[in-house]
Amino acid sequence: MKAFRTLDDVDLKGKRVLLRVDLNVPMEAGRITDRTRIERVAPTIAEIADKGGKVILLAHFGRPKGRDPKDSLKPVAAAVSQVIKRPVAFADDCIGDVAEKAIAAMKDGDVLCLENTRFHKEEEENDPAFVAALAKLGDIWVNDAFSAAHRAHASTEGLGHKLPAIAGRTMQAELEALDKALGAPKKPVIAIVGGAKVSTKLALLENLVGKVDALVIGGGMANTFLHAQGIAIGKSLAEKDLASTALRILDKAAKANCAIILPVDAVVAFHFEANAPSHAYGLDAIPSDGMILDVGPLSIERITSAIDDAATLVWNGPVGAFELSPFDKGTMAAAKHAAARTKAKKLISVAGGGDTVAALNAARVADDFSYVSTAGGAFLEWMEGKPLPGVEVLRR
Repeated sequence: MKAFRTLDDVDLKGKRVLLRVDLNVPMEAGRITDRTRIERVAPTIAEIADKGGKVILLAHFGRPKGRDPKDSLKPVAAAVSQVIKRPVAFADDCIGDVAEKAIAAMKDGDVLCLENTRFHKEEEENDPAFVAALAKLGDIWVNDAFSAAHRAHASTEGLGHKLPAIAGRTMQAELEALDKALGAPKKPVIAIVGGAKVSTKLALLENLVGKVDALVIGGGMANTFLHAQGIAIGKSLAEKDLASTALRILDKAAKANCAIILPVDAVVAFHFEANAPSHAYGLDAIPSDGMILDVGPLSIERITSAIDDAATLVWNGPVGAFELSPFDKGTMAAAKHAAARTKAKKLISVAGGGDTVAALNAARVADDFSYVSTAGGAFLEWMEGKPLPGVEVLRR
């Protein structure tokens, strides 16, 4: 990874290391319900501590408007301690006397978590005085929060202009995986893009048709494309006002030599609910009062054979209403097929986005993909081809 400095490039012993991590974990009734984000950054924390650095964790939690006890990172710091199996001290602020005293008391290898950076509105404003107050606390800034890299905030971007800027191991793994997926991928490349609405993924589709060899469009988005081509889709979810946009994307794909793979059949139900009676129909026979809720068996075959033809797969969004059984069949089949190809060393597979991660977990294949990004917005913006402030500041 020549473009970014990593932990291999710095001497950490005795240094105060400001480590930006993503600790914005889901919590219910004061209990953390999913520790994935903590587990992802644990190796970076351990490595810095083991090399004699003083690990000072910077993170946000929730969307507080000023100081709010329910958005305190204190219970999260306790969970970090359990995951990394070493003590984690806590400071009741992220700048000023409280933070400075806590850091002054640290020994080499200690871990300290500072309070929620968003308790200060200046964090999200990337305010220079706030950046300076944070920078005063450390000798090195390590960014290990790819999921917050699309935001130019004080702790995610501003510090990179004040202190030596280093990519943590999670950030490094993410950037290396993304480079393999779209930066310098092994060809041919296939992308699967699903989800409900074309409008939320216009920039993504526009960018991908110029970069991939084949693009599978699924979910409610596919209905908009089918409607644009004059296919009757009954009462299916679709953004009919975006028909001309869909045709423009198809035209752009044709000029870029990118094959667009749309459903050739569909599973239709008459109620949007789990286990609603359903039936597979050809596209020329969709009932006028029916709703397309998943791709049909012929479409699944088409998607799996397109995966067979690819060396690299990038995936964002399910191809059907995967949260309702049995309309998860298309997404599950594609996920399991891609996972099997990856395990057989025939495919590099990179997936991301909340629904996609949920679908891969439901199919129990997330661990078999080459890389699964837990970064929602940042992953999407990267796929759209946008520069991410928290990544750009890390470049050598």
